[in-house]
Amino acid sequence: MRKLPPELARAIRRRAEADRASLSKTVIRLLEEHLGGAAQAKRRPLYHDLDHLAGRWSRKQAAEFEKALAAQRKIDPELWK
Repeated sequence: MRKLPPELARAIRRRAEADRASLSKTVIRLLEEHLGGAAQAKRRPLYHDLDHLAGRWSRKQAAEFEKALAAQRKIDPELWK
């Protein structure tokens, strides 16, 4: 991202990673959110009031969580008779 202050470029990259979107889509979305536009009217508002409660898991942490839930996801055929 050329000619952007380094901190702004980092902030945009962080937002793109958090949203799992490309840099281009992220920049367009940010511009629409802050400057308005047709797409803004169609999109639900984004809320960030619970962001401090949500984190990003590593692949290892996510795998451990899925493993812990595996037993709960098994269907017991005896219960469905």
